[in-house]
Amino acid sequence: MNPDLPSTIAAPVDHELVVRRSRFLAHLAPVRDVEEADAVVARLRKEMWDARHHCVAMVLGTHADRQRSSDDGEPSGTAGVPMLEVLRHRRVTDVVAVVTRYFGGVLLGAGGLVRAYSGAVAEALDRAQLVSRRVLTEVTLDVPHGEAGRLDHVLRDWASTHGAVLAGAQYLDVARFTVLVPPSALPRLHDDVAAASAGTLTPVPGPERVVDVPAG
Repeated sequence: MNPDLPSTIAAPVDHELVVRRSRFLAHLAPVRDVEEADAVVARLRKEMWDARHHCVAMVLGTHADRQRSSDDGEPSGTAGVPMLEVLRHRRVTDVVAVVTRYFGGVLLGAGGLVRAYSGAVAEALDRAQLVSRRVLTEVTLDVPHGEAGRLDHVLRDWASTHGAVLAGAQYLDVARFTVLVPPSALPRLHDDVAAASAGTLTPVPGPERVVDVPAG
């Protein structure tokens, strides 16, 4: 895990919180951009058209640098911003949170609304499967077909013990393996491939990629 990158969630999650007869229905969804987030909000508005409020918070971008919130008719600062603060505090990104409220007839006050909206998002996040993100270097290795099976096993074993990912292989004139490698492990990969091939094979580093890694 790269501690400098926020996590995201693996799949949508729903959670209901009831406070003094008001129902707060939280829906969190992984999204790639604002358009996808807006589509989630629009779908929920259509499905729960009879609800009084659909409050929204979203955090987007690899470094969580795009953020937006909406109180959707609740008193200013009592819904969207508290929801957004939960997402910020929990260091997640590429996530939209929508909390739909069905009013229960009892006024909650500003403090009660803040606690309810932020609590609904926090409890939904507790139920989500988090996905950590790492910056890995894409490395290619061209292997003669006769050695492909053996090197496949070598690379799989190596990846499992060095925080790397064997991303696949293409079988062209040679077998081209792609391995996603922590930058700090590149010298070790070079040495281990050289040892496994008697110095005949050389991994070629390419661009860096942000890779999602499900926790656990």
